[in-house]
Amino acid sequence: MIQLNNIFKYFDHKFQRSFVLKDISLHIEEGEFVSIMGPSGAGKSTLLNIIGLLDEPSEGEYFFNTEAAHQLKEKQKVEFHRHLVGFIFQAFHLIDEMTVYENIETPLVYKGVKSKERKAIVADLLDRFNMVAKKDLFPSQLSGGQQQLVGIARAIAGKPKLLLADEPTGNLHSDQGKQIMALLQTLNEEGITIIQVTHNEEFARYGKRIIRIADGRVESDEEVR
Repeated sequence: MIQLNNIFKYFDHKFQRSFVLKDISLHIEEGEFVSIMGPSGAGKSTLLNIIGLLDEPSEGEYFFNTEAAHQLKEKQKVEFHRHLVGFIFQAFHLIDEMTVYENIETPLVYKGVKSKERKAIVADLLDRFNMVAKKDLFPSQLSGGQQQLVGIARAIAGKPKLLLADEPTGNLHSDQGKQIMALLQTLNEEGITIIQVTHNEEFARYGKRIIRIADGRVESDEEVR
């Protein structure tokens, strides 16, 4: 599904080149649940952003389902985001002026889903995540865990093939974090490919594979036992 070949990310300042990622090559199969770990500044989020086409590599190739993702035009990237990938962020990134219902519905509006179908999809997600009673509340009226549930519901509303999660439990207490990780595990069992960045060793082990990054390089890549 995902093939990264010799990915570099760097910034040039006058006579100096600063590397964020150095020669990253990875293969991720459809249906995997991969955790990316490493110290702050190791390049984890940059790698996730390149996979999600939110950032571009300085060098290297990226293939998504055999298509050359590193060569996609802006319009094609928009289609990629609408139809193939969902994002979950540490800071939730919900729209403050919208209700829970409207936040979940937004990607479906952008995708051009008809009103009747949107209502059915959002109703299903609200029911699944036990948020029916909260559908008319605004993000500021929810707990952190509830906001992240809304973030996940929004991310999967469009039925993405790939879910990218950047520190999805970073702003949650331990019990909320376990709830979110169990939910991600269930979504993976239902067929969604998941790549998460996390600092938490326990939560990393909810995945089937852990890739450790240090100083912009892959230090180790192992299956979870």
